[in-house]
Amino acid sequence: MNMFSKRAGAFHFIPFRYLFFARLLTVLGNGIAPIALAFAVLDIGGSVSDLGIVVASRSILNVVFLLIGGVLADRYSRSKVLVYSSAMAAVSQAIVAWSVLDGSATVMSLALLGALNGAAAGIALPASSALVPQTVPVQNLRAANALIQLGIYSGTVIGASLGGILTGSVGPGWGLAIDALGFAASAPLYLLTRVTSIKADSSQDNILQALKEGWKEFASRPWVWSVVVQFTVINAAFSGVVMVLGPVIADASFGRTRWGVIVAAQSVGLIAGSFLALRWRPRRDLFIGVMLVAFCAMPILMLSQPASAQWLIAAFFIAGVTFGLFGVVWAHSLQTHIPQEKLARVYAYDAVGSFVAIPFGELVAGPLAIQYGSTNVLLVSAMAVVVATFGACLVPAIRRLDNSAHLKQHETENIS
Repeated sequence: MNMFSKRAGAFHFIPFRYLFFARLLTVLGNGIAPIALAFAVLDIGGSVSDLGIVVASRSILNVVFLLIGGVLADRYSRSKVLVYSSAMAAVSQAIVAWSVLDGSATVMSLALLGALNGAAAGIALPASSALVPQTVPVQNLRAANALIQLGIYSGTVIGASLGGILTGSVGPGWGLAIDALGFAASAPLYLLTRVTSIKADSSQDNILQALKEGWKEFASRPWVWSVVVQFTVINAAFSGVVMVLGPVIADASFGRTRWGVIVAAQSVGLIAGSFLALRWRPRRDLFIGVMLVAFCAMPILMLSQPASAQWLIAAFFIAGVTFGLFGVVWAHSLQTHIPQEKLARVYAYDAVGSFVAIPFGELVAGPLAIQYGSTNVLLVSAMAVVVATFGACLVPAIRRLDNSAHLKQHETENIS
């Protein structure tokens, strides 16, 4: 590999450019869709319970198809898996948009089509994450992950803003139509993401055996499963409990507008953390990243107390920075230490552990708060985050993992 390739940025590589913009289009559309879909359900006379059914149908199928998506992405061309899943999502969302626009939508039809869209998203996630290391040399992998993450976070924020504007100005049906267009536009970009194929694992002739081999790879690495356990607790506490109790506390104290600013501060922090990961490369970056996410206990603790909105804004921003930084480090660690032919399945098990925790936290937050009080639930949640992080930091494999040494090994092999 020549010196120019070593120094070139991730955007120098054509496959990465196609992958980046394909994911950005998908994220933009998905940022619009939840807001548009919520108002579409309400516009047809649906209740809050009906909205819950529609949202849950997508989430359940999303989790169910994650593992299948991991097997498919390790067995077949990952770019083609993404083409087919994008096409499936485009068709399902186009039908949703059409039914909303012509007034034929029902709660049942929206739930069924939402389930189809959730299945497509579940199939796509492992493939899109595992495809990144095939688009750039290992020297550019960390920067590529940071840029992908920047696109995801920025697209989510912009998409959510557009969702509110479109729903208020032209109606939810057109917002859903734009989501469908985003998926349709991403499909050819995925098709153009031409990369060297990964040799499939021979165990994948049987899907159950393939899942078993993926689990073996996942469970045999303490630094992988211990971080997933850590984030199962963190996601339940932060993305689950806080996002349910936060609005209730806001209504009783500093108001809804400031709660919106607080949540936005976390999004800005996620973007800032991704930028920081482009430059800050400590030797034991996974260990440091694991430790830093303990800062997300701070806004949970502050929310349980009569803290001012200004302090909460700062705390949520710091939590966002640590999440953003960790996300890049985590992706880089998986992509450089897991065999490429098993990477998508490991991503799938990681995603299942993360996604299941969020609805669990959302479901138990209300009943627990009624039984024990919001303050106590938030205090316990903050303590759970600290304990889970401390436990992960005690794992020797996390403390020893050295991504810089792995990178130097690849550079030596390329030079030789």
